[in-house]
This record gives sequence, structure tokens and C-alpha cells, in this order.
Amino acid sequence: MITVEYCQMMARYNAWQNQSVMRCFKALGLKELRKDRKAFFGSLWATGNHLLWGDQLWMSRFDGGHGPATGIPESTRLHDDLQLFLDDRLRTDRRIERWAGKLRQLDLVGDLNWYSGAMKRDFAKPKALCIVHFFNHQTHHRGQIHAMLTAAGQQPDDTDIPFMPD
Repeated sequence: MITVEYCQMMARYNAWQNQSVMRCFKALGLKELRKDRKAFFGSLWATGNHLLWGDQLWMSRFDGGHGPATGIPESTRLHDDLQLFLDDRLRTDRRIERWAGKLRQLDLVGDLNWYSGAMKRDFAKPKALCIVHFFNHQTHHRGQIHAMLTAAGQQPDDTDIPFMPD
């Protein structure tokens, strides 16, 4: 289904896109980030927090490391401080890149087992499917963020993978 190279490319893409988003977040400031923009999670801030929360949750399942202590309802309030958020976003992106850099094709085979607090049950799904979902979840919510940033007068970077810097 997927390859190690796909995971490494998507980890790089995630970091590149998040750098662009974080530049725009800094330019807007917390007041503008918290403004209700009628998106699924309301604001840029809530959506960015949820995305970071989701990345940390899935990485804890993939690498066995630390994950968020809260559930989906609290995911939009992971951070209250912009600089703490930016620092955590950068650390999480580096974690994703390190994880992808150590993958072997064998690591993408078999099932991933976890308990979903949102669904209140155990799951076993193919690892490759879960990894594709992980990267798709990022792209989905960053697309929402990109649209809100553009509407707020910001100019985030192009989102096309072929134009990702080397």
C-alpha cells in the first residue's frame, strides 16, 4: 500500500507546510487566531491545536512515545500560549521526521492495535492504513487552516507537493 519513501516524503511535506502556517500564525497574533471564522473547529487557533493534538496522538501509537493526556473534546485547547504552541509544533514535526527516517518497509506491515477514547473501544487496523490516515488528517486540517489564513489576508506557501523545497 505505502512505502518508507512515501512516509519520509509526507513527513517532510508536513514540516514544510507547518513552517508556512506557523509564520502566518506569528504574523496574526493570538487575538486574530482565536477569532471565530465559522470553520469546523471555529478558529485558526482551535484547528491548529486539534491538528497538533492529533499528530501527537497518532505518533504515540506509532512510536510508543508520549501522547496527549486529553481527549478530542479538549483537543482544541491543547495550548493557550502562542510561543508554547509554536515550540510544541516544531518538536512534534521533528519527532515525525525522526520516526519516518527510521522506518523500514517491515514496519509498515501488520496491524496497529489501540484503544480509542472517542469510540470507547479497541481497534486493530493495518499499520499502513493508519499511517495514510495520519498524513491525510494533517492535510485535511491544514487545508482548512490555509483557507482561513488566506481569508484573513495572509499568504501561506504553495501547498503542492511537487514544489516542496529539497
